Amino acid sequence: MPRKFELITSVPVPSRSGITHLYKSMNLADAFAIQLPAGTSGDPDSLARFILSNQPSWIGRLMKVRDTIAACFGLKTARHLATLADRIQIFKVYSSNQTEIVLGEDDKHLDFRISILCSEEAEGRRQLVFATVVHCHNRLGRAYLFVIAPFHRLVVKASLRRAARVGWPLAA
Repeated sequence: MPRKFELITSVPVPSRSGITHLYKSMNLADAFAIQLPAGTSGDPDSLARFILSNQPSWIGRLMKVRDTIAACFGLKTARHLATLADRIQIFKVYSSNQTEIVLGEDDKHLDFRISILCSEEAEGRRQLVFATVVHCHNRLGRAYLFVIAPFHRLVVKASLRRAARVGWPLAA
């Protein structure tokens, strides 16, 4: 049974997020929330870097399989993306403010954005919401998303759970 700060809930994409109305049509829109313990950093950049650098090892293995298949279709690979500038891991930084960082990538088959949003809740509690929106350009994008979507949800939840178990970065 997950401890209090490991409980992850499915929530709507936050209305105040920069990704909520980004695409005219979305083929995927999901969000997962986790409560942050007192004393945790509220800096979305630090939280995003922490989540993405502390993922379970099986996610790296899954990405290698994804890259092998994606390369056959001429899609961008994680290995290539990790070499580019202005990134957090493989994700391009599109915007950042005091409460949210928006990451993502555009490719020939689909575009996607990830939001890491830190919000104040009632009674001084804070939560982190990890939201994703995807817009497919063609049949390849829709087929890719059909295959990837279940893994995506597992990866997001496992990444949040792992960050909570490792111990969130502390506020400065």
